[in-house]
This record gives sequence, structure tokens and C-alpha cells, in this order.
Amino acid sequence: MISQHLLKKVKRIEIRTRGLVNDLFGGEYHSVFKGRGMTFSEVREYQPGDDIRLIDWNVTARTGTPFIKIFEEERELTVYLLVDISASGEFGSNQQLKREFGAEIASVLGFSAIKNNDKVGLILFSSEIEKYVVPKKGKSHVLRVVRELLYNRPEKKGTSIKVALDYLLKVAKRKSVVFLISDFLDNQYWSSLKVVNRKHDLIGIKLYDPAEIKLPKLGLAKVEDPETGSAFWIDTSSEKALKELRNQLATTQTKFEKESRSIGFDLISISTNEDFVEPLLSLFKMREKRN
Repeated sequence: MISQHLLKKVKRIEIRTRGLVNDLFGGEYHSVFKGRGMTFSEVREYQPGDDIRLIDWNVTARTGTPFIKIFEEERELTVYLLVDISASGEFGSNQQLKREFGAEIASVLGFSAIKNNDKVGLILFSSEIEKYVVPKKGKSHVLRVVRELLYNRPEKKGTSIKVALDYLLKVAKRKSVVFLISDFLDNQYWSSLKVVNRKHDLIGIKLYDPAEIKLPKLGLAKVEDPETGSAFWIDTSSEKALKELRNQLATTQTKFEKESRSIGFDLISISTNEDFVEPLLSLFKMREKRN
């Protein structure tokens, strides 16, 4: 039984995302994700000036009259939302948890896809696959996707992006658009990511909370990993300790971005204290120019 509180949250997200999709994302999404290419439509008689490479020799031989094949753009796409719902998503120093922030971004992308008559599928993961929703079309389906995004909590501990990517490779038989939404607090997934990036149109959206980058000065503080339970102490009043931590985080992020660029993996990082509209639009415009 779905609670009234959850239904209200779904409705609130629907109203906000519908406005964003109509006003901002509809045209950008359509121009960037255009479909799988050209697909056969019909044949017609050859006319002077037609490309002879399009002649259908079987029909021509059968009728004794030259016919050519007509192709049209195959607009329909399948969009997969791979969303990390591991315990690290329960962190938030502002008004929103990372999990809630990611759910809203995924909802906007889902509504954008449905508006363009695309299918939307959902894979929620922690260290294992927590939920799989088969790709379908329609508003009722995308509302179900939103409910799953808001309702599900991880049953398993830890995070495995590799598990999610490997599962995608099993269920997505045709080239699809894949949005991977996570804080990427994981490793051992690059081999799978490279394979998915070659076979599909993969876009990474990295979520982070500003307090994960710049710790507030609270004196001696215990920092605990919500997924493994491991913890360490840090003196947040010590500028030296904070500088070492910032340098370590910066080095990790630089390496991550460099590896992403080296394999052509499109990636954007979005903080929970900023509006995600502008970063997403910038990504869409960058991809449109490149196409």
C-alpha cells in the first residue's frame, strides 16, 4: 500500500518536472537524442536523380521496373536510468539528501523521454540490483518509475556500479541512452563502464554534497562510512588536516575526470546545493554541438 505522503511527493515531483520538461528540456533532449538512425519504410519507383545505391534489386527483378528503398529516421529510443540508492545517498547537509536530489534529476530525464515518445527503464542498485523496471512508454509508466525512485531503500550494504553496468548489458539488447546517476564512491567498475560506453550512449551524473568537499569546522569529529561502518577521526579545526583531506579529494576527482575523458565518457558533477537545470542544459548543448 502506497502512503499518502509518498503520493504527495510523487505529485510534487511531477508538477516540478513537467514544467522543466515543457519549458527547458523538451527541445534540448529531442535535438541531442535523435534516435538510432535510419530504418526501412517502403519502396517506390525509381525517379531520375535518385541514388542508385538505394535500388531494391529484389523488387526490381520481380516487377521488371526499378524500385528504390525509402528510409526514415527511427525516432524511438530506449532510455535507462541507472540510479545508485546505496546508503551514502542518505547524506545531506542542505535541504535535500543526495538520494532525493538524484531521484528528482532521474524524474526530469524520465519525463523528458516520455514526452518524446521514448521508452524508459529503471535499474536501482546498491551492491546488488535492488529493482528493475522494464522499459515502457506512457505517463502512467513514468509515474511508476518516480514512485520506485522515492520508495525504494537498499536491502544490501555497499555499492557496486559494476553490478549495475553488467546487469544493463544483459537486459539492454539494442543501443540505448543510459544515464548513470551516482556519487561514484566506488571502484573496480572501469572495465564494465568501458564496455557499456562502447555499446550504448552513456552519460554519467555524479552527485556530491558540499560538506563532502569542504568539512565544516566542528573540532574533533568522527567521520563514518554509512555503507561499511568504518570510521576515522579528524580535527576539523586543524587547517593542515583539512588541507590534506582537500588535496586527497581533489586528486581523486582529477584522476576520475581524466579517465572519463580518455574513454569518451560524458560526465557532469552536480552539487546538491545548486540547481541541476543549468548543468544538464550545458551537457545537452555540448553534445548537440559535437553531433
